[in-house]
Amino acid sequence: MAVSAATRAFVLELFDGLGRLSARAMMGGLTLYRDGQVFAIVAGGERIYLKAAGPLAEALAAEGAEQFAYTRRDGVTARMGYWSLPDAAVDDPEAACDWARRALAAGAG
Repeated sequence: MAVSAATRAFVLELFDGLGRLSARAMMGGLTLYRDGQVFAIVAGGERIYLKAAGPLAEALAAEGAEQFAYTRRDGVTARMGYWSLPDAAVDDPEAACDWARRALAAGAG
């Protein structure tokens, strides 16, 4: 199921403080970029996930974030390097952008 137009608009507004963003449809979800760099996806029931590994993934997990996972055709659960945006940041553009900046900085390294 594709991400709704309302969710796409909400997510782009939530991360507006990051500057120039773009979004592309992908496999029923949405990939978010700043200046060509992927920093988040929208998937799994239109939930926002930030690209994260190592210390950033640990910090997100400590805030209650969940790792993106899906069940493959063979029944095996696969996990990807994306963690849900903490609930406290979903309706707080400043907090959401802070987390996204951390994801962008970690991806640049």
